[in-house]
Amino acid sequence: MAPDPRRLELQTLLESKLTTDKVYFQPPSNVQMEYPCIVYNLDNYNTKYASNKLYNYKKRYSVTVIDRNPDSNIPEKILALSLCSFNRAFIKDGLNHTVFTLFF
Repeated sequence: MAPDPRRLELQTLLESKLTTDKVYFQPPSNVQMEYPCIVYNLDNYNTKYASNKLYNYKKRYSVTVIDRNPDSNIPEKILALSLCSFNRAFIKDGLNHTVFTLFF
């Protein structure tokens, strides 16, 4: 099955914000990631119904910026995207994770 063209558009957009190709969509556990990077996955759909039928939807993605630098400017670049909001931040294994919700 061919990848969703809209998701590929999001991939390109995230790569432009990171200025590298270290953007991973739903990476399997055996992928060795390089930092800084962005990991994103489909999280939900925002759906609208009329007359009991779906007439509109937007995909919601969870986008995580992972960086060793706690003062990285990458999260601000992601937050500046349209329909993006901050979700949470945490540190794991010495890496700073900043999680966003993005409708795209």
